[in-house]
Amino acid sequence: MITILFNFKKVLTIKNQIIMAKQNFIPLNNYKEYAIDEMLERSRAFYIQIKTRRTVRDFSNRIVQTEVIENCIKAAGTSPSGANLQPWHFVVISNPEIKKKIRTSAEEEEKEFYSKRAPKEWLEVLEPLGTNEKKTFLETAPFLIAIFYKSYEVLTDGRQVKQYYAIEPTGIATGILISAIYNAGLVSLTHTLSPMNFLNEILERPKNERPFLLLVVGYPADDAKVPDIKKKSLQEIASFI
Repeated sequence: MITILFNFKKVLTIKNQIIMAKQNFIPLNNYKEYAIDEMLERSRAFYIQIKTRRTVRDFSNRIVQTEVIENCIKAAGTSPSGANLQPWHFVVISNPEIKKKIRTSAEEEEKEFYSKRAPKEWLEVLEPLGTNEKKTFLETAPFLIAIFYKSYEVLTDGRQVKQYYAIEPTGIATGILISAIYNAGLVSLTHTLSPMNFLNEILERPKNERPFLLLVVGYPADDAKVPDIKKKSLQEIASFI
């Protein structure tokens, strides 16, 4: 027990040395306060814009400028994270051969999921949407963004420091990324399959990075269709006390 506590304290000491050493604080100069009327209008305008965002499965192969994706990822990188460790990594894929490898591996996992692993209840929920193991969008869309979170950091001397909060901030960063992509005039699809370990192998990512989500990005196809669904009301998703 004493050994465990000693090792835990040693890890915390190393982590604190990395994070807190010579931490400087600067004035909050970039904050801008708006008049109440303008604040209401800005919040209303953002809601009106973002509520038209839809997840798309039918993509065009039209070219998207890489700089647009770079700017969206930079926006995602502003996400808050525990101790500012920023435990995410984004791999942007446009290479057709790599996209094909990802599609092949993804469809193998999805076939296994739909035929063997998925509970009957979940398949019944998915049935009206018409989803299946075929994932042509993984090759059609101009960009795939594989999002990883780091389970631990590797120091320059080879030591490993555990990331205590990695999944939550990576999820927040992904939300910002999706919003930035839509704000730029593109559409996206959050592709989550399990397991996704093949991404580490195909993309040559280290063991301390774990796949979080595969984001498909591009223009919608001219004949793209989306399900006629409704979102829950404010009263259903929020409580004010």
